[in-house]
Amino acid sequence: MNATNNPAAAGCPIASTAMLSPNEVPLDQIDVADAELFRSDAVFGYFDRLRREDPIHYCSTNKLYGPYWSVTRFKDIVEVETKPQIFSSEARGITIEDDTLGLGTPMFIAMDPPKHGEQRMSVSPAVSPENLMNLEVGIRQRTNEVLDGLPVNQTFDWVDRVSIELTTQMLAILFGFPQEHRRMLTRWSEVGSASPESGSSVVESPEARMQELHMCLGYFTALWHQRAAAEPQPDLISMLAHAEATRDMPSRPLEFLGNLMLLIIGGNDTTRSTMSGSVLALNRNPEEYRKLCARPELVTSFVPEAIRWQTPLTHMRRTALCDTMLGGKQIRKGDRIVMWYLSGNRDPQSIERPDEFIIDRKNPRHQIAFGFGIHRCLGNRLAELQLRVLWEEALKRWNKPMQIEVVGDPVPVDTSIIFRGFSHLPVRINA
Repeated sequence: MNATNNPAAAGCPIASTAMLSPNEVPLDQIDVADAELFRSDAVFGYFDRLRREDPIHYCSTNKLYGPYWSVTRFKDIVEVETKPQIFSSEARGITIEDDTLGLGTPMFIAMDPPKHGEQRMSVSPAVSPENLMNLEVGIRQRTNEVLDGLPVNQTFDWVDRVSIELTTQMLAILFGFPQEHRRMLTRWSEVGSASPESGSSVVESPEARMQELHMCLGYFTALWHQRAAAEPQPDLISMLAHAEATRDMPSRPLEFLGNLMLLIIGGNDTTRSTMSGSVLALNRNPEEYRKLCARPELVTSFVPEAIRWQTPLTHMRRTALCDTMLGGKQIRKGDRIVMWYLSGNRDPQSIERPDEFIIDRKNPRHQIAFGFGIHRCLGNRLAELQLRVLWEEALKRWNKPMQIEVVGDPVPVDTSIIFRGFSHLPVRINA
């Protein structure tokens, strides 16, 4: 591209960098918070350039979210995560948008200590090692039922038939939610993570989005009162209703809704995305697929590698509480700090051969797909358990390379730049 045809070289403002290669854009005009970059996977080239040339990068030109710092290297992300006294979750929210849900009140992941720890502890028994052992029998039974019901030698949508179905069934159990209504949880998860302002077509307007979220609030408020009036049960709503730190949460309905969205989205989108992404990763890396079929015991390292490869949650945001230095850059009080997990998980300074999908890595859990520090994902072990069981049972049925074959282009989710997943993935199981 010559200077005449290159808007960057001609000094013209760049509305979107999605159509340009990373090296065609002046460094100070790079804006990775562009939904088109994520939909096309072009964002990886931009992250690669930022890690090499400007790992703590300031963008002043984003018109949708405002100015922000991009933190793109693994070690710098860890530094931000381990300093909540400097980099706050509570001050302005946890995503690049100032208030993702438009609620104006925090969920516990968007709180700083000590309140964060108090509310997190209220629901942590649901994902304790002991409870995960109890859940595994049911997870395996439901997984077998779903896999046994899949068509053979026919094209079908893996996202709908497997990923959504398994994660939504699990989410309904965690909430004590009626299984016959479980697809309502899927819808609320998609609505909660949608961003109409950035072009998502999941909902037609911010007002329509809030209307659906308030329907969710009404449904769960009724469940809450039922659980509060009964003896404690091992589901999330009962735990919240009976815990000292959260038992009065319905009196703060927007905070209640915020925490519901956190648990619904966190329990649905990340696992669902990797259930689909793992199929795609194996198909795009047939040598690794052959390796897994030959040695199914590698599923224990394959699962965390698939999670790293997919990195379903692209970023988290913090707000600087004071002037500070980060990676040699002067950060001012109130600045927006965006930790790009998707970039950190491809950082060659911290992960060997990060752009390769390798199912037998020596240390596959050396990654930040679940975050780091006090805000590390509460349900990370449950997500790994669901994925492990899925592939253990799938390999018992279909143990030849490429037997679960992707037969069309995956369709990325149309929600917001915070999630990286798929709305459709056409596959065929070859008998």
